[in-house]
Amino acid sequence: MSNGLKGHSAARPTALALLLCLVRPQAGHADNFQRVTYDAATDELVIVVVYRGTNPDHQFSLKWGDCVDHGGNHREIVAELLDQQYEDAARKDYRKTVRMSLASMDCRPAAVTLRTAPRFYYTLTVPARNAAHP
Repeated sequence: MSNGLKGHSAARPTALALLLCLVRPQAGHADNFQRVTYDAATDELVIVVVYRGTNPDHQFSLKWGDCVDHGGNHREIVAELLDQQYEDAARKDYRKTVRMSLASMDCRPAAVTLRTAPRFYYTLTVPARNAAHP
């Protein structure tokens, strides 16, 4: 069963495992994704963020790029996860689950790439809007 993430080669599990070890929250001061999923019941992205700071109350937002339509049902969009306290001193490790509504997202279905810092990203597919979420 697919986990919905794309962009990572299944043929290189050891390389991916090494990459995941290198981007643990202890490895640097940048925010990182521990897990990203799409919740169809609430039409939200569920993002588990790991970060360092002085408090667990960092607020996050998404800065959306333009929707790129490749024709048919093949669309792409990039969103950058922004930490409102990005200058907070990196003293302690934190993990926070952030839910981002996609109610106003018209770029559907689409491959959504979330990114933070220069190297951390996840790509997943967000399906077309269904009748439960007009």
